[in-house]
Amino acid sequence: VQLQAYGRGLVQPGGSLRLPCAASGFTLDDYAIGWFRRAPGKDREGLSRLTTSDGSIYYGDRVKGQFTISRDNAKNTVYLQMNSLSPEYTAVYYCAATYRPIVGVGRPWEYDYWGPGTQVTVSS
Repeated sequence: VQLQAYGRGLVQPGGSLRLPCAASGFTLDDYAIGWFRRAPGKDREGLSRLTTSDGSIYYGDRVKGQFTISRDNAKNTVYLQMNSLSPEYTAVYYCAATYRPIVGVGRPWEYDYWGPGTQVTVSS
């Protein structure tokens, strides 16, 4: 089971970026996929979660209306579209998967599989 988030990049303030999370070794059908970030000096923060079995989606309050999570079944990939980025969004972004039922975004310990993370820097 592997997850790989990519789309590492430098984004200007106000810009957008879409992060793909590609799954290999398993299909997304039975899993919840979550996106997290860790900014310098801060704890890992949950951003969004998509449960493929029932299509349910949840966003953390800080990104609601700004981020969009979606999936492409054919590519076995989940995406996080991030808009109107500001320097405070500079962080390492992670995708994670679990077969457990998740309430809200979920806590990091509730997820079983993690990708290695991808750096996103928002700067002019």
